[in-house]
Amino acid sequence: MNSEAIATLQKHLIAALSAPPSQTLRLFHGRGQRWPGMEHLTVDWLQGVLLVCLFRQPSEPELAALTQMLLALTQTPEWQTSGAQHLLLQHRYLPDSSTEFLFGEPLEEWLISEGGLRYKLDLGKKQNSGLFLDMRYGRRWVQAQAQGKRVLNLFAYTCGFSVAAIAGGATHVVNLDMARAALSRGRDNHRLNQHDLSQVSFLGHELFKSWGKVKSFGPYDLIIIDPPSFQKGSFALTQDYQKILRRLPDLLSEQGMVLACINDPTTGPEFLIEGMQAQAPSLVFTQRLENPPEFADINPDSGLKALVFVQAGQGAGTDLAVLGD
Repeated sequence: MNSEAIATLQKHLIAALSAPPSQTLRLFHGRGQRWPGMEHLTVDWLQGVLLVCLFRQPSEPELAALTQMLLALTQTPEWQTSGAQHLLLQHRYLPDSSTEFLFGEPLEEWLISEGGLRYKLDLGKKQNSGLFLDMRYGRRWVQAQAQGKRVLNLFAYTCGFSVAAIAGGATHVVNLDMARAALSRGRDNHRLNQHDLSQVSFLGHELFKSWGKVKSFGPYDLIIIDPPSFQKGSFALTQDYQKILRRLPDLLSEQGMVLACINDPTTGPEFLIEGMQAQAPSLVFTQRLENPPEFADINPDSGLKALVFVQAGQGAGTDLAVLGD
């Protein structure tokens, strides 16, 4: 993160703030490896909050130069007219992912919108704010597919997929996540969108001990699998994903479909395609959803992989198709 890289970031942010997005959006995705010297930095626009995240510890001079540039940004005409009120710098490389409030009063919660839906974020006290922005097209796809469907949302976190599904006309969504606090925030998100909570179930359980409970709410017309790459004591992608795939035929309706996701940069889409062929051959790969353009990556298979599978006989194909705008 030399002076040239910081200057490039400054120009990028000034240009972005000159015409700020109307909804929550990533402004700078250094982790896509397209900006030399900024591979471990991201910047998100949270509709009045600019959140800068560092994923690797910089040297003291690097951190001082970055901080100086960010503080100077708040004095530019572009900042003044953008509606920005807060500037946060999160140190994701630290165990507690501590956050500095460089500009504006400290705050813990913030309301944002995406695609006409509202979400409540946590700022300054947790590693993740509550909505993974790279899954924007995934939530849009779920909303478009959900009409009349019964949906299972595994590793639900704060229930972004559930909010999208109910908005799209799902009859019922079952959210499962062992983090009950995250599910509580999911309830908040549904309330923000004035959804009928009788159509939504929240299961605060560990998945691999709860198959009977999960099955009792089925069968499901759409199952969403969006796990962490690794969660100590509960999930390891390479060891545990296959256990989920082999259960899918027993959970799905005859016309059921699956959105299976991976966000591990070292694991390509073939992991899911080949895994599904081995564990649930009745489900056939049809398409990979495109990632939002602001998450462009020098290697497409390093970014988010969101793959759609359907029950055989529904016009499925085997090509690695991509769906975007």
